[in-house]
Amino acid sequence: MGEPRQDIDWSLTTWEGSRRAQLRGALELTLRERMQAVEGLADIVRRFGPAFRESQRGQLSRGQLRALSAIEQCRTAALGGHRPIPLWQLHSP
Repeated sequence: MGEPRQDIDWSLTTWEGSRRAQLRGALELTLRERMQAVEGLADIVRRFGPAFRESQRGQLSRGQLRALSAIEQCRTAALGGHRPIPLWQLHSP
């Protein structure tokens, strides 16, 4: 074995390190960038969600199916369907 590579941040090679890096990156996004990401995710789920559900039939939990449905139904101001939601509703089961 050779010398360890110095150009690799080894703290990111674990799942926990990688997750921390993702969270740090997400915290640096502006609200506008976050909303664009949500809109993009909703577009992807609307386009590929039905085929994904079919291919994973019996493998997805009820919670996962509910999450996909919620993402599909997401409407932002750009889509003409935004309505304010109280914060307490965002955390309801």
